[in-house]
Amino acid sequence: MNKIIKTGILAAVIGTGLVSCSDDFVDREFYQEVQQGPLKSTQEMQSFVRGAYVSMRNTQYYGADFLAYAEIRSDEMYSTLQGGYYTNVYNYTQVSNDPYARDTYNRIYEVVGKANIVINSDINALQGTAADKSTATFAQGQAYGLRAIAFFDAFRIYGQKYIPNGTLGIVLPLKYDPKALMPRATIAETEAQIDADFTKALQLMSTGTAYSNTKADLSVNALKGMMSRYYLYKGDYAKVRSLTNDLIGKYSVIDAGLHQVSFRFLMNGAAPNSIFELAVGINASLSTGSYRQRLNPLGYGNIVVSTSAYNSYASNDIRRNLISTSGTIRYLSSNSNDGTGKYTNAVGADNIKMLRYEEILLNGIEAELNGGDPAKALSYYRLIIAQRLSPIPRLDSNGNPVIDNDGNPVMDTGQDQANKITSVTLPMLKAERMKELLGEGLRQWDLRRWGDPIARPSVAPTDPNLNAFPIPRSETDIAGTPVLPNPGYDNSL
Repeated sequence: MNKIIKTGILAAVIGTGLVSCSDDFVDREFYQEVQQGPLKSTQEMQSFVRGAYVSMRNTQYYGADFLAYAEIRSDEMYSTLQGGYYTNVYNYTQVSNDPYARDTYNRIYEVVGKANIVINSDINALQGTAADKSTATFAQGQAYGLRAIAFFDAFRIYGQKYIPNGTLGIVLPLKYDPKALMPRATIAETEAQIDADFTKALQLMSTGTAYSNTKADLSVNALKGMMSRYYLYKGDYAKVRSLTNDLIGKYSVIDAGLHQVSFRFLMNGAAPNSIFELAVGINASLSTGSYRQRLNPLGYGNIVVSTSAYNSYASNDIRRNLISTSGTIRYLSSNSNDGTGKYTNAVGADNIKMLRYEEILLNGIEAELNGGDPAKALSYYRLIIAQRLSPIPRLDSNGNPVIDNDGNPVMDTGQDQANKITSVTLPMLKAERMKELLGEGLRQWDLRRWGDPIARPSVAPTDPNLNAFPIPRSETDIAGTPVLPNPGYDNSL
């Protein structure tokens, strides 16, 4: 890997809170095409961590594209190809200079570069007090955590785990060196490095001092949640069970009455189910580059809900109400802040929801069903169901409505309906993950790790090598590079 990573210092308010209560901040970046020198203060380390968040929320990463990839190559959503977006990704017709493959690759390694500058800083050499250095330790732990997330994301897109006879993972730069030429690690080496980064992050963040309590900063709990996502993907269910246990009770499933509003700008950071978000806000709005704009019928209307996904919801499932229908097309967004959908802010100012408590519970259910306690899996399942089903008439053993003494039908609340569920199975868990996490950028990876087919034969690739994105030609064409391409693309010839 031989890139000049343009390092950005995020000019945030360094001090109390670091970010305003609206999570609305302006990023100002300077660019320099020289190797970054050692950081000199805790504030500089915090700023580089914030700079990594800026790269993550970019349209080409979590701001839109990375989420889209997991949805349009799945069974729950598909691309209409409106506006020309995602055509080659959806149709598996990418080539080695494909802009999506190149640009997302660059944004991910931008995060890695900024994290590496923090990781390789000598905390003992920093200016400041012992308390400052304890805060710097926490920031360095965050950098390890963000690098782990970035490596994991790159591995899912570009790694060869889900192609025939695949052996290669990704490039794993562990220090900021624009002149370095590095080969791709193996799949096993890549997974080991992600594991090592998460482990080191937890160690440092647990011993250091947190400098912010906003959900737009990676906290110890958020780190554990992101680790849970990784270990579920890897199939390490024992670790997922342990991490889930650490988070149970620290958050709550969003109340049925607040489910939709919890995704909106006015609830940024305030929702009791939110664990980790990427701050956006009005001043840093993604506008037409936002994920919402890709989903919205009056935007590009490019990513829409499949009929099978829509039909999977019971008629009294409140999540069904997040989907609007126009003719035969179903959308997960609308054009007004109080409209239907998960993604509704007209200016693209909604925080990006990186991790919700409901995902942690779903991770826990799956882990408990794989060598754990089925009763615990059921308890987690009921927590979600109780807040997702609106009341329905109670029926007697003959299927007739139960009437109270005043002649009114007795209604079963969501909790009543949840309590009637006596067991949960893996197929139930898979269906619930789709319904709860619809549109949140996880589905393709769930299907691949389960080994389940992506039920769209009209666009599924004839060459399964194309399940991995191409390694960009801008990477493989560097003189002397040891980076090998992925098979199935023009630069692998």
